[in-house]
Amino acid sequence: MIRFLVHYGIHFIVPIAIAWLFYRKRFKEAVLILWLGIIIDLDHLWAVPIFDPDRCSIGFHTLHTFVAFIIYLVLFVYPKTRIYGLALLLHLVADSTDCLLMSLQL
Repeated sequence: MIRFLVHYGIHFIVPIAIAWLFYRKRFKEAVLILWLGIIIDLDHLWAVPIFDPDRCSIGFHTLHTFVAFIIYLVLFVYPKTRIYGLALLLHLVADSTDCLLMSLQL
């Protein structure tokens, strides 16, 4: 239960806080963009099974790899694409935290 709450809290609650703190003038738009970072989970469609609650996404799925991380980091560096990079990096943080909690069996 803790793993579920932390994982989905990072996916859905943390973006609200980030939008409030850093994108207040565009709050609704920022929250939506940050939530849409979950789109990289489309790479789960190539996995068998598509969903495995005991599988760590990091390093397993195409859009959850180190190469993808570098691309998301480059997006984050440039002001015009920063929020998109942030959304994707935040997704990786959520999934990395999930993997850590999974390894700790929480």
